[in-house]
Amino acid sequence: MLKLQKVKHLYFDLDHTLWDFETNSKSAFEKILASKDFPFHLDAFMEIYTPLNHQYWKAYRENKITTSELRYKRLHSSFQALGVSISDTQILEISEAYIDELSNFTALFPNTLEVLKSLKKRFRMHIITNGFDQVQYKKIQKSGLESFFETVTTAEAVGFKKPNPTIFSFARKQVGATSEESIMIGDSYEADILGGLQDGMQAIHFNSHAEAEHQKCPIIYQLVELENLLLSE
Repeated sequence: MLKLQKVKHLYFDLDHTLWDFETNSKSAFEKILASKDFPFHLDAFMEIYTPLNHQYWKAYRENKITTSELRYKRLHSSFQALGVSISDTQILEISEAYIDELSNFTALFPNTLEVLKSLKKRFRMHIITNGFDQVQYKKIQKSGLESFFETVTTAEAVGFKKPNPTIFSFARKQVGATSEESIMIGDSYEADILGGLQDGMQAIHFNSHAEAEHQKCPIIYQLVELENLLLSE
């Protein structure tokens, strides 16, 4: 049960929470791979790439790989799994094109803008993201999210990635918010929920990609459920 009496600040994750990463990622690859003569369908590529991307992002969060390794390995492993021979030069070209194109696509989860509009009447809202500065600010601006959020805190700028509580504390201190006044909302149980709770925040888990059930905080499956949780009083 959430305790809303003191809550003034909502902190949102971006990718997989507001910004529909899987849909936009597929659109970016569709554009990039259309000019390539690869012997596979886009759906086959995405079926391999999506879980591998999650796997390498987890390693990145845990500081086991660097940014450049993340960007290279997720593609190299995908092509390898598909049995496609590709040079490192080609992988790096595709990786750069993907980063350039990704923020041009603007699909959000259903009801995102409507829900944010409702929540903004009561709360100050912010974003905390592990994504790269190079693309996150463009995503926010191009998808119409910018006006809803007072601050955007990136792991790249702070030097600590979620779930490290330092990034949550940094985000709060920017606006003078206490942990009791703050709720973290995100899709990752490990990065968003456990990280936010460790900082002393409350949390809401938007389970957008079928993570395991738990009892740590409320779980929602559609963003519109936030209105009942946060505005029902």
